[in-house]
Amino acid sequence: MGILDDLKKKALELKKKEAIKAIKDRGNSFAGKTGKTIISSTETVTINSKTNAIINEVKEGVSAINKTANGDCEKLIAYIEAQGTEVYRINNASKLLEKIKEHTGFITELEGAKAVYINNITNKGMGIKTPPMFIISNDKELDYYMLLREFYLWYSMKKGLDGFDFKSQELFKQYMNTTKAPDTKKLKYEELAAYKEALHRDEEANAFVMDIIRQKEGGANVLKKMQDGGAEI
Repeated sequence: MGILDDLKKKALELKKKEAIKAIKDRGNSFAGKTGKTIISSTETVTINSKTNAIINEVKEGVSAINKTANGDCEKLIAYIEAQGTEVYRINNASKLLEKIKEHTGFITELEGAKAVYINNITNKGMGIKTPPMFIISNDKELDYYMLLREFYLWYSMKKGLDGFDFKSQELFKQYMNTTKAPDTKKLKYEELAAYKEALHRDEEANAFVMDIIRQKEGGANVLKKMQDGGAEI
């Protein structure tokens, strides 16, 4: 994540002049659902007190649910379904999702060709949009900690944090999947800000699960799985 953080800082700095010029036409702020960034000729100020409050609420909520689940994947899944999010159990789920560069676990809202593909493998018809859902492997044992990480992301979305819309997630996935530093020069300021929110949500989920693992059994092996792209869920 260190390389991405450096890239993010450099990219935002490079785009600052462009953003200042753009605000003359579009106003002087970029607002997400829970935070607002105000740009002036001398500085960029992020008002994120509401965001921070929700992040803390998410941590507390998932901590409580984790204690109740006590390592039982089915309890997490039952909670997800009780909140109205569909969970699909599919054979060879990982291989099927690799075709559209997705992974098992929490699938954010999708559009276009990706949505058509997901609707096909979940037998939901031929729609060009999909709601958030979970797709897990039906033929492999579930990894509780990796599912908890995906659960944390889903819970963050349900609480209204930014970074889970289709555009933000596609930018984030594009940069995470590249083997070299991504080119962000063509991105608008709003796109960079959206990407930043998606990156924060991913970092928050990783940090939460690693804290849980350290408290219980140490986390070197699971951390390696996360860095290598995740375990089968």
